Amino acid sequence: MPLLELRNVHLALGHHPPLLEDLNLTLDYGERVCLVGRNGAGKSTLMRILTGAEEPDDGQVVCDPGVRVAQLAQQLPEDTSGTVYQHVAAGLGELGGMVERYHRLAEAVAAGDTAQLGEMQACQDALDTHGGWDLKQRVEAVLSRLQLDPDAPMAALSGGVQRRVLLGRALVTDPDLLLLDEPTNHLDIDAITWLEGFLKDWSGALLFVTHDRAFLQSLATRIVEIDRGALISYPGDYQSYLRRREERLHAEERQRAEFDKRLAQEEAWIRQGIKARRTRNQGRVRQLQRMRAERAERRERQGQARFSVQEAERSGKIVAEAEGAAFAYDGETVIRQLSTSILRGDKVGVIGPNGCGKTTLIRLLLGHLEPTAGEISRGTRLEIAYFDQQRAALDEDASVQDNVGGGREHLDIGGRSRHVLSYLQDFLFPPQRARQPVRALSGGERNRLLLARLFSQPANLLVLDEPTNDLDTETLELLEERLLAFNGTVLVVSHDRAFLDAVVTQSLAYEGDGVFREYPGGYSDWVQQRPASAGDNHDSSGRSSGRSGETTPQHQDSGSSTGGSDSSSGMPSKRLTRREEAELAALPGQIEALEAEQAGLHEQLADPSLYQRDGGQAGELQQQLADLEARLEQAYERWQELEGRSQGT
Repeated sequence: MPLLELRNVHLALGHHPPLLEDLNLTLDYGERVCLVGRNGAGKSTLMRILTGAEEPDDGQVVCDPGVRVAQLAQQLPEDTSGTVYQHVAAGLGELGGMVERYHRLAEAVAAGDTAQLGEMQACQDALDTHGGWDLKQRVEAVLSRLQLDPDAPMAALSGGVQRRVLLGRALVTDPDLLLLDEPTNHLDIDAITWLEGFLKDWSGALLFVTHDRAFLQSLATRIVEIDRGALISYPGDYQSYLRRREERLHAEERQRAEFDKRLAQEEAWIRQGIKARRTRNQGRVRQLQRMRAERAERRERQGQARFSVQEAERSGKIVAEAEGAAFAYDGETVIRQLSTSILRGDKVGVIGPNGCGKTTLIRLLLGHLEPTAGEISRGTRLEIAYFDQQRAALDEDASVQDNVGGGREHLDIGGRSRHVLSYLQDFLFPPQRARQPVRALSGGERNRLLLARLFSQPANLLVLDEPTNDLDTETLELLEERLLAFNGTVLVVSHDRAFLDAVVTQSLAYEGDGVFREYPGGYSDWVQQRPASAGDNHDSSGRSSGRSGETTPQHQDSGSSTGGSDSSSGMPSKRLTRREEAELAALPGQIEALEAEQAGLHEQLADPSLYQRDGGQAGELQQQLADLEARLEQAYERWQELEGRSQGT
């Protein structure tokens, strides 16, 4: 029996067409399912339906009464009073409060406050009566597992550790299903990789929403997409999803083109008039009416953003150069011994935990701050456009249109005049949305608005502070393309590892004690090149980014050996046995047969009529494909291992 099931769930919310239309979904024990879709597709709404916070207009959410569902809050808590223990125990409700009270009284008595003995005894009796001791052990186990100090004040913790406390609050209920909505937003890379590792080891089922592609690729065992109100399930990882989705959309486009061609032919026929009115052709007329109705009900895919970056006159060759620069604030050194040279056309990523001084570093390079030691020189003819992480550039009460146009009706874009409303449509703001105040926008819309402001002015130096938060994948990939094509200089602060790898040509990485060091390449390149001690730096919360026994997925990838051969351990390769030689000879044929079977399954799954006829059959084929791809991967690895050993003999 599935853990949770959606049956024909329908929700309109005043939308036409409906936001969610006849959704069917099953979640099984142990699955890690990522929910993807464009901004506004209904992902967060679906999560609220699953938790019972919102009721669908029609359909059912079927869940066994014994199944426990918990959700990690998307926003950090407004009330940060109290200790970590209090916040985690609060997840257990009234009994949790009793458990926390006993913990506090026991701490006081242990410290010598014997006046609390009577109250502690009363609390102990209450826990005995209500079976609270198991809950106390559960709270302590969660705190230990998440490496949290129970007595630390919540207000003193960094955002990343506060998010970990919220995770503990959800886990203390011992859920069978955990729901996460954008869990990596505003976390630094250390916190994200820690969360990845924790969730991989967690035995419960997981349904999460994220735009962090590296996080998605690392965790998901299945991807479910909301597209035009419908759910489409793709077993496998993110790369498999991208390939199969492209195949499905291509097949849909081909089928629609054929349908439109037939409809045009029938419309031409009906205009002949008298032939269509003959009795023997009434069936054809009715068929045409059905085709017209089907065409009218068709839901088109949401348009994609179409922005480009306006380039100003070229800057000087040197954009910024630092030699032994340092900056101290109130006697505390934030940046020390900074030496770097940024040239025209460089795309520089700034990597480091929250609170380490990344924004201070950017302000030093731009000249907004002057170094307290050393020297920083800036280039000539710099035209700077700044993407502000805190969105301070937006006027909450002004309309979207006025935030970009500043009261003007037209903008000079790319050397020609464009109406502000037309320009905003390139960023997916229809006219009615463009006239609304900024305070009505979602996080993703605010980021798109900032991009619209940023790219409305010519620039030769773009400064982007966390530009990827809340952007959907299509917009994020377009931003990457535009930055790669931009001939000017880019400075980007980001915790999005995939974005850094795609865009930057060099990195300034924090290595502790105010030191930023320059490395060629993006995030993955830095992981491979950095000294071992760089993994042991502590962020501003006091926790270690290189905890004993923990390894990030990037470390695993960069340090893994190929095909499981013995060479990585320094042992000589063993000769192939006769059986292994026969196995090696047979493997190419086996791989070829598996690939042919794989191609056949892809062809069946690319047929849109399959999803219209029987969703169960599509699910069976997708499972067959997932199993087949796992066998194919094993065959590749085995062939690589045997081939490598045969060449070494």
